[in-house]
Amino acid sequence: MLNQTEVSEFIFLGLTDIQGLQHFFFISFLLLYLTSLLGNGVILTTVVCEPRLHTPMYFFLGNLSCLDIFYSTVTVPKMSTGFLFGHQPISFGGCLAQLHFFHLLGSTELVLLATMAYDRYVAICNPLRYALVMSPRTCLLLAVASWSIGFVHAMMHSVMTSQLSFCGHNRIHHFFCDIKPLLHLPCSSTSLSLTLLNVVTTSIALGPFTLIVLSYLYIISFLFHKVWSQEERWKPFSTCASHLTIGALLHIPVLFNYTTHSSGSCPKRDVQVSLMYSAVAAALNPLIYTLRNQEVRSALKKMLGRKPFPGGK
Repeated sequence: MLNQTEVSEFIFLGLTDIQGLQHFFFISFLLLYLTSLLGNGVILTTVVCEPRLHTPMYFFLGNLSCLDIFYSTVTVPKMSTGFLFGHQPISFGGCLAQLHFFHLLGSTELVLLATMAYDRYVAICNPLRYALVMSPRTCLLLAVASWSIGFVHAMMHSVMTSQLSFCGHNRIHHFFCDIKPLLHLPCSSTSLSLTLLNVVTTSIALGPFTLIVLSYLYIISFLFHKVWSQEERWKPFSTCASHLTIGALLHIPVLFNYTTHSSGSCPKRDVQVSLMYSAVAAALNPLIYTLRNQEVRSALKKMLGRKPFPGGK
């Protein structure tokens, strides 16, 4: 029997080996990351500081911005250092931590977007009962449920991955520790982990996406059959368009990556698709909401226009 050495660290192969593209990618993703931090930070601050935005819709938007700040932080800084210093090592424990927080934040965001779709459904289709149905207690419970589902889902992957035996290759064809590329490396059976990936992770992505599509189909039907004024239709359509855009940016790439069978997937394609939901979407979310949402723009202008000191001239 051959001696097998347990792997203590992994090495990310990153996006490209072409030297001329390294600095271009570093600057591009640094700008994306700073855009995500600044944009989501501004939205979060605006929602907290502006009393007019203390409503269920903006409570969930604040949660979304908080998620995006941490979500991009889990992957982008480590990836960016790889562009400057070459292939980056990560310890086994660090890899598990990155895997856990990536799936915790990612799956929480998937569920939270479905919760936001339900909030819009109640607000538009049943406005008289909106305050009763979406009470502060209900909103808090829905947010806690979203984070709890994400935590349980991430814990499943973390525990299952920690039980695998890595004793051969330690090079990951990716820019962060995701479950799919990791399952190509163990020298022990990965059948249970693959089942978990194909069934549970797909359900976490497909279930909320189905709820979002159904909610907005019902909203669109309601607006066309019950609301005759073009002006009264425009505001719900504008809000829904922002939400649908964000949902599509996150759900479609996730479904594309995790519903395809792991053994038949292309590592390079998976890496490219992963960029959309791990780095790009978090930077675009605040731009989409601030550009299309009049209330956020107004609250932001009001907050920026305040005098720094009460007695200032």
